[in-house]
Amino acid sequence: MANPGTTTAPTTDAPTTDASATDASATDAPALPRSTRAAVLTAHGEPLTMQDVPLPDTLEPGAALVRIHCATLCGTDIEIWSGKMTFPGMLPMILGHEMVGEIVAVGTGTRDALGRALSVGDRIGWSESTCGECFGCTVLREPVACSKRGYGFLQRSDVPPFATAGLADYAYVTPGAAKLLIPDEVEDTWASMAGCAAKTVLRAFHRAGGVRPGSRVVVQGSGALGIFATAVAHLSGAGTVVTVGAPADRLAVAQRFGADHVVDIAGGSEATVQRVLDLTDGQGADLVLDLAGAQSVGPEAVAMAAQRGTFVVVGSTGPTGEPVSLSTIMGKELTVVGSLNGDISDYYRAIEFFRSFGDRLPWDELFSAPVGLAEASQKVATMAALGEIKAVIDPRIG
Repeated sequence: MANPGTTTAPTTDAPTTDASATDASATDAPALPRSTRAAVLTAHGEPLTMQDVPLPDTLEPGAALVRIHCATLCGTDIEIWSGKMTFPGMLPMILGHEMVGEIVAVGTGTRDALGRALSVGDRIGWSESTCGECFGCTVLREPVACSKRGYGFLQRSDVPPFATAGLADYAYVTPGAAKLLIPDEVEDTWASMAGCAAKTVLRAFHRAGGVRPGSRVVVQGSGALGIFATAVAHLSGAGTVVTVGAPADRLAVAQRFGADHVVDIAGGSEATVQRVLDLTDGQGADLVLDLAGAQSVGPEAVAMAAQRGTFVVVGSTGPTGEPVSLSTIMGKELTVVGSLNGDISDYYRAIEFFRSFGDRLPWDELFSAPVGLAEASQKVATMAALGEIKAVIDPRIG
């Protein structure tokens, strides 16, 4: 029996393709799916498998059922797929935590993070779920510190609520998930990227205290996060933006997104640091942001930072990096800041960033042509080989 106040979805054995579905509580509502097609990760490093994954029989108050319009692959998806980021009992699971879609059914009282009532047909994105009860939520008041924080990649696909991630036809958006109504002028791909990559970068800049106009900023990494951080530094008024990374085609993209100079890491750490110092008149960078996560990033950042500079660690999700000189941190009086992902406030600001600066830079260059769900496995492998910056999956294709 459904809980009081729960909207019960009529059921069918196959996913509906009717995008005009109305509130499941209405008597004339079309049947909603009991399962969804999904690309499931069952073993690290192996191709994703297409499976029919169950959906909850009822929608809890505050929940929504969404038909995915767009999912953009994130570096974290690739690290999970490869096994670089793993933990016991995580598989099987559905990848994809940057997504946007159309509501096909809502539970009682479902609203977005700004208190706006959500209805069937609304286009929404959503961030992680939080419990609102733990020390992180109540005392620290930091959603990223929630001890029960739930992301799509933290949800096994063989236990309820089964499908909460992006590489599926439908996703169940839990009551605790931070939902946002997406403005019409923000494209699907932009809104999807805002769900992790963009909000992560904006939080890092916020944690660093922002960009002082005319200052020198170094971005370590030329993937999607590094290129977006390059754009943010440029639009924030940095005097000199240096993007450090590889391969050469990624660095060329970084230049189109505001990098005044690029440094290829192919020459090794010593050459990389020296080149940055040369480009900053021997002073180093006022702000260094790690968006790469390579083991050599820490020592390089400390070496290329200016006196009383700030180093923000964002990308280090893998193994422990090389030792960092504490005496150099002390001698330069550096500020070292950790920044983990982003919360609903960062997500909102990422959406507003794209709405404000949508015409300022060629954002669509970051995204590959969309493909259907059946090609998601190949796109994961291509991104792992640095063949694309942001792969786009649209389950409605094919």
